[in-house]
Amino acid sequence: MWSDDNSATGLTGIKRQYILITPCKNEGANLPNLVQSIVVQTIRPVLWVIVDDGSTDNTPEIIKRVVKEHEWIKCIQSDSSKRDLGLHLASIMRGGFDFAIEYSEKNGLDYEFLGNVDGDLSLDYTFFENLIIEFEKDPKLGVASGGTNHIIGDKIIHAKLREDEPSGGHMLIRKGCFEACGGIPLSYSMDSVLKAKARLRGWKTRRFEENIATEIRDVGSAEGYWKGFVHLGNAMYYLNFHPLHVIAKSISLFFRRQGCIKGIACLVGYLNSAIRREKQVNDEEVRDYFWNKWKNVYKQPLLRWGH
Repeated sequence: MWSDDNSATGLTGIKRQYILITPCKNEGANLPNLVQSIVVQTIRPVLWVIVDDGSTDNTPEIIKRVVKEHEWIKCIQSDSSKRDLGLHLASIMRGGFDFAIEYSEKNGLDYEFLGNVDGDLSLDYTFFENLIIEFEKDPKLGVASGGTNHIIGDKIIHAKLREDEPSGGHMLIRKGCFEACGGIPLSYSMDSVLKAKARLRGWKTRRFEENIATEIRDVGSAEGYWKGFVHLGNAMYYLNFHPLHVIAKSISLFFRRQGCIKGIACLVGYLNSAIRREKQVNDEEVRDYFWNKWKNVYKQPLLRWGH
């Protein structure tokens, strides 16, 4: 049902209000699709902050137009001074949420959830309403996302993952969970760190595959796969995964599409980070959490091993 009244509440009395953040850089080809899919949401955000990270294409012009057309959409320029590219996105996201929270407080905007969505996505028009309904069903649900479709050539491939692994590109977070976790961590793999901290505090994390976000950018090239899964291996080292867990993950990837590239790339990424003794997450509870995940791997079928 269409709801243009963001003060509407569900059957449980939870306010169906959320603020939304989108970091973007040079998304001129994709951003109009995202804007259209947000504008037609059955429950729209009370505030949507688009963070422009120094775009050099027509992204700024698109943002200026939509900000003028919709008073609930705001734009800020990234002022991240982080030279470490791995922390740059986390810094942008934290800055966007800090602005949105402060703006909401100053302007009397109430919200129960905080969300983020990548600039290269397009969402089903009931996307956020469906997620909010799931939060209403389970008061311990802290972090949730939909499923993701990828456009690869002329095909649409659905990337199905474990149901307890929300996608970092289109998450919705309960306000109480967000605050209990200390907000967005200034960290590599910030979504993985956030989800770990949520679980450690007793919150559930869920992925609802039938609620679809479509990634518009073609990510199907072999080069794209290699870079993406090298990064996964880097991230697994940073998060302090047990080496045997990484090997299990790499083996499981061989059974998937383009599996040889994915499995080898993941292992190469982990080993490169280990050999260079790159820094790891500076949070003891998070390091222990990911190291100890190995204890649960043997309980899972091979094809479901992963992070």
